[in-house]
Amino acid sequence: MNKLFSLILLILCFNIVSSQSKLTHDVYFDTDKFDVIPTEENRLLLFISTLTDVDIESISIYGFCDDIGAADYNLKLSQQRANAIKTIFSNNEISESLITNVDGKGEVLLKIVNEKNILKIRGLNRKVEIIVKPKPEIIEEEKPIVEAAKKKDVPNQIKGKLKVGDKIIFENILFKTGYATVTPDSKKTLQEIAKSLVERNDIYFTIQGHVCCTQFSRDAVDRKTKKRNLSEARAKYVYNYFVKKGVNKKRMRYMGMRRKFPLGGDPKLDRRVEILITYVGNEN
Repeated sequence: MNKLFSLILLILCFNIVSSQSKLTHDVYFDTDKFDVIPTEENRLLLFISTLTDVDIESISIYGFCDDIGAADYNLKLSQQRANAIKTIFSNNEISESLITNVDGKGEVLLKIVNEKNILKIRGLNRKVEIIVKPKPEIIEEEKPIVEAAKKKDVPNQIKGKLKVGDKIIFENILFKTGYATVTPDSKKTLQEIAKSLVERNDIYFTIQGHVCCTQFSRDAVDRKTKKRNLSEARAKYVYNYFVKKGVNKKRMRYMGMRRKFPLGGDPKLDRRVEILITYVGNEN
């Protein structure tokens, strides 16, 4: 009896550890449809927002159908459902390089034949399963601290020598995935940048907003407004912040650059804003 109890306990512990090693979410569909209904899209966007701080190793997307209809038709429909979910991920700044599987699995056969439950069970079978696997935590050994050449921070770059055409990337100004608002840690840095721009009143500049991870240089969707203009919304957010802090409107303009200029590193660094110097006054 004790051996049996120990075995059950071992199995339960294994299942708990396994479930903690991945994040899952299901999206449900109407009969014969692969368009995501608004309530399910909102649930999915809420799930995506929880991935902001997750170091993702891979994302798998599997589509399914109920048992009504021909097998070939159901296989095609399940793939269309999986593709629809992949598109939503892409539109909301989740890198496609992380999505390792987008597969239609066809129909799910009824396992329970209780007549009262058939419609409910079929509804639960019309779905897409999403499995997000985080990267395993790696404990690195402590290494001796090596002094590196310090790059000038943004306020010091603004105070330094500038010429028309120079670009200054706001490296420490990071945005929430899918939104035009900056992360809390970025607010203090943005305030310091605004102060430097008020003091350096001889330069004019364009604020350029960027997004990450969308297809074909497209813009991403602003989850707050549902408009596909997130890069412009980010630039406008910074513009409005600078105005509020005393930077003259006449010195600034803003524009969205969509995903035309990825930096090639961590995708979160492409959710950025930078300024392009368009005029520098004569030095005294």
